[in-house]
Amino acid sequence: MKFLLDAQLPPRLAEKLRVLGHDVIHTLDLSEGNRTSDREICRIADSEGRVVVKKDRDFVDPAILMGSPARLLPITTGNIGNDDLIELFRSRSTEIESSLRKSRFVEMSRSGLFLHE
Repeated sequence: MKFLLDAQLPPRLAEKLRVLGHDVIHTLDLSEGNRTSDREICRIADSEGRVVVKKDRDFVDPAILMGSPARLLPITTGNIGNDDLIELFRSRSTEIESSLRKSRFVEMSRSGLFLHE
């Protein structure tokens, strides 16, 4: 699966997802780095078939209304340590992939994954 991780997420998460076999870029890999606009993140994700992974709740409603990015995985864990976040992704990797094949908008909290229409 192809992901684009936003600035609020640790670069170590991108590294871990690559080890798990995913094609991952972090905003730090982009020319504007962590200053990359949400519009540009969506454009890149949509053109490359990537799932946008963000912790920014303010991003979700406009993304749903605009239909871009085509696929979105918001992280709604609240404050969580990087190691715990990485472990959450590792332990749910298969479930995340399966859920994103069923729905364009999948929310990940500490308690599970929630598919939205």
